[in-house]
Amino acid sequence: MNFDLSEDEEMVKALAERFVVDHYDIESRRRFLAEPDGFSARNWSLLGDLGLIAALFDAEAGGLDLDATGIVTVFEALGRGLVVEPLIENVLLAGRLFANGASAALREAWLPDLISGRRRIALAHAEEKGRDGSGWVETRVDTAGALHGEKAYIPAAGGVDGFVVSARLSGNPGDAEGIGLFFVPADAAGLSTTAWRMADGTVAASLRLDGVAGTTVERLSGGLAEITAAEELASLARGAEALGIMESLFAETLDYLRTREQFGARLASFQALQHRMVAHYTAVEQARGLLNLAMVSWGKPEFRAAVLGARAFISEVSVALGHDMIQFHGGMGVTDELSIGHGHKRLLVLSRWPDGPDAALDRFAGAVG
Repeated sequence: MNFDLSEDEEMVKALAERFVVDHYDIESRRRFLAEPDGFSARNWSLLGDLGLIAALFDAEAGGLDLDATGIVTVFEALGRGLVVEPLIENVLLAGRLFANGASAALREAWLPDLISGRRRIALAHAEEKGRDGSGWVETRVDTAGALHGEKAYIPAAGGVDGFVVSARLSGNPGDAEGIGLFFVPADAAGLSTTAWRMADGTVAASLRLDGVAGTTVERLSGGLAEITAAEELASLARGAEALGIMESLFAETLDYLRTREQFGARLASFQALQHRMVAHYTAVEQARGLLNLAMVSWGKPEFRAAVLGARAFISEVSVALGHDMIQFHGGMGVTDELSIGHGHKRLLVLSRWPDGPDAALDRFAGAVG
């Protein structure tokens, strides 16, 4: 199988790697996370200038129309740098849903700013009674076209300019049918948000819609099926980011074991630690193999199952790797001065959002059964 990158893929890979080298170290990451929206607004603008935001859109929207290989390549590189800018949630997920479902006039008004980095949007879909990425939607549209309801969990929602909101047009909360997508500007009357920090320090929000008027709401095409398809692509990117983080934590810990001495010997000489590191190295390579399977399945019916299988496996082994990398560093591993704890907290969020390993495994079993 040929895994050589195309010219466009080589370009975005080089851009992502250069962005990490030029703008990221652990001190910078701590500073970016401490900003009100949980990342650097300056970096976001730079990502727009570099074309990395645009690259994640379809060609019709002005992007590079990257396939699975391009997406994995970009987010693995960003994961190795522990980048906090929310490209997955704001662009690959919400941005693409918006671009694919908006009317021509709405696209003209918003898409150039989304691609350039001057504006951001987030997907408001998950609700309090929904579990493990389900399609549970209680938010409703009334007869006048106004929205009523609450969205409990919106990652990367700090400071966004608008929301892609799922709302029920008909049926009961758990029904797969009867769900529509709506675009709501963040300053719409009747809309209120409550921001909070997730385990990895990024900013999420809860959303309340108290009769958000139909005059400020625009219907997008699509429904739950489109959200599910977008989430598959986002899951692929999350898996690639997790792989990059695993590689980074493993390499840093290996260097530490080779230099740190206890009882007159380097830690790397202890056979028990060697065996555990080999087990984690094997898990990293297995994760890479599963992402490779997803890449070669792009455009085929088995792509969904490949992504679900990769997610289920990576969610499980990435957290186990993070636990051991912290333990091998001892008390220093949980401090804010080392990247080990930062990476592990990000892996925790990636492994549990939008569903946990067990739910992902159940979905995988259903896809191949």
